[in-house]
Amino acid sequence: MSGGALPAPDGEPRCPWGLATDDYLAYHDTEWGRAVHGDDALFERLSLEAFQSGLSWLTILRRRETFRTAFGGFRIEAVARFTDADRERLLADPGIIRNRAKVDATLANAQVLAGWAAGELDELIWSYAPDPATRPAPRTLADVPAVTPESTALAKELKKRSIRFVGPTTAYALMQACGLVDDHLADCVARGGGRARG
Repeated sequence: MSGGALPAPDGEPRCPWGLATDDYLAYHDTEWGRAVHGDDALFERLSLEAFQSGLSWLTILRRRETFRTAFGGFRIEAVARFTDADRERLLADPGIIRNRAKVDATLANAQVLAGWAAGELDELIWSYAPDPATRPAPRTLADVPAVTPESTALAKELKKRSIRFVGPTTAYALMQACGLVDDHLADCVARGGGRARG
């Protein structure tokens, strides 16, 4: 079936995109689609999905540790205290994506989120997780949407709360990556691995 799960080197079926590189395979098997909780952890993923916009996820994945170092481990309180000197340091760092709008959005988002109650970002994002019973398992990549009503609503709510650089497509990528939805293909060995809502 075109676009369906394919056998990996270990013989087990995987989503086709996970077979492109060893980095993707490890990410596919151990992270993508598994529940992520915690304000800082979700801020990191929100930020990285924004940096990924218009680029390959592999570009971000291979620079993730450098991003973490550059952005103080994506601890909201730490990034919220970044100065103009930190901003210039980030814009000069060849190990990250030196996109001014994305850097500025990340810093501004941290400042907004620093004013939220503990657990508020986690609660907000997870409140948009759809009921898995309403979502049939995708059989092929063509069955996986790029945007959903939930991701559109989440992006709208985040924008309303002054969070920048998160549109419906980026919001859906976040939902996929953080386990709010399980978009592993029906025959993929990783499907259902780690989805633990709430």
